[in-house]
Amino acid sequence: MRAPSRLPLLVPAWLAVAVLVGPLAALLLRVDWAGLPGHLSSPAVGPALRLSALTTTVTLVVVLLLGTPLAWLLARSDHRATAWLRALVTVPLVLPPVVGGVALLAAWGRTGVVGGPLQDWFGWTVPFTTLAVVLAEVFVALPFYVVSVEGSMRGLDRRYDEVAATLGAGPVRTFTAVVLPMAAPGVAAGAALAWARALGEFGATITFAGSFPGRTQTAPLAVYAALEQDPQAALALSVLLLAVCVVVLGTLRSRWLR
Repeated sequence: MRAPSRLPLLVPAWLAVAVLVGPLAALLLRVDWAGLPGHLSSPAVGPALRLSALTTTVTLVVVLLLGTPLAWLLARSDHRATAWLRALVTVPLVLPPVVGGVALLAAWGRTGVVGGPLQDWFGWTVPFTTLAVVLAEVFVALPFYVVSVEGSMRGLDRRYDEVAATLGAGPVRTFTAVVLPMAAPGVAAGAALAWARALGEFGATITFAGSFPGRTQTAPLAVYAALEQDPQAALALSVLLLAVCVVVLGTLRSRWLR
């Protein structure tokens, strides 16, 4: 009696799996596996991979330095405005990527709120540079990190903070010696998610930084550019990015399935 009763749930569940896994399977079937090394060594792929490795590494450092204190603030604050601050921090999670790029242009563009003075006073131009790629990746990746780490820190017993305070530890000492070691799994998971999100960033990057080979054309932008000129190179690079995402999710599997 159990099997027929589960059928109404199993059918849509497996349809959902097919919708999600089907395109990935089709991608793997369309790849020229024999020529995969050659396609990955094409002139457009190498610079894009190196640029992605550089920008995502810098992005991860920035996210760790800025996002960790922010996550701790959100996890420990009981102020009424904290909920609004949390909502603002998580807006990029649901914001259309192109809108994020337009917002970055409004802030850092040559006539932007911050970019205008930088251009007028120092002659610094941010858009369509490698720095613009990093800013776009930080904008979209930081919320993923903060949400993950805040959840981990919020689950810590505050009595540990109180014990550290009674032993003479200040807030910074408590944060570095007590909170961070205990929240290390959440920090690692958040860092992996943020890095993967930065690696896959497309919309905000192409709007704010453009797609200039060797300067702003990251791996996802190279896939888009290669679709018309060299589809097999686009497929090969897509499979490589898919493999990286699978490795990241596989690494986090033990944390999610505890």
